[in-house]
Amino acid sequence: MKAMIFAAGLGTRLSPITDNLPKALVPINGKPLLEHIILKLKAAGFDEIIVNIHHFPDLIIDFLKSKNNFDIRIEVSDEREMLLDTGGGIRKAAHFFDDGKPFLVHNVDIFSNIDLAEVYNEHLRDCDRLATMVVSKRETFRYLLFDEKKCLRGWINEKTGETKPEKNISVDSYNKLAYAGIQVVSPKVFQLMEKENEKFPIVDFYLRNCKAEKIAGYISENLKMLDVGKLDSLHTAEEFIENQDNY
Repeated sequence: MKAMIFAAGLGTRLSPITDNLPKALVPINGKPLLEHIILKLKAAGFDEIIVNIHHFPDLIIDFLKSKNNFDIRIEVSDEREMLLDTGGGIRKAAHFFDDGKPFLVHNVDIFSNIDLAEVYNEHLRDCDRLATMVVSKRETFRYLLFDEKKCLRGWINEKTGETKPEKNISVDSYNKLAYAGIQVVSPKVFQLMEKENEKFPIVDFYLRNCKAEKIAGYISENLKMLDVGKLDSLHTAEEFIENQDNY
């Protein structure tokens, strides 16, 4: 199975650590974030992985070489000339996903206890899905809106009142869920991306296509997750790892 790890971000929320180090190599319990995610993917059966890079890219390349690519196929998608955002990053890596099969995409700074193989298999159970997004009921002010069939229908920023893809969406008729930074994507996505600009966010892309395409939410009732992209989360991440059997 194939997967992509988003590791190109600047990691500004982790400054000053990331002033001289890519976010992907920030250590937690003696291992860089990137290593934790690669090992989790590998344990779930993903044996071909592409990692996008931008901030201190050579350090990531050298790290992967030092680990012999963890004895699986690992390639890099080089975005050092320009960060392409999440949608553009997936499209740039299209050449890697040449087998016509869905692939999993995982943010490098997300720790969770989720069963990645089960998320992938859930996506496979419905051949009409364009994407399956792991979502949760955690509190935030930006929510994705899903209908009773767990299909994406919109987005709301509760601080500003802004909604997408349309104004004045009837929010009360939908389930408000937060995206968890893990998704499974069908290769059909690359055809739809042909009309996009070079740089674009994947969530905005889904919102533009959610009327015509099935973009589903995956909810794990026992989901525990942590965004490790902030300084105050680093110590919490160490405790998270120690307390989870499947992080």
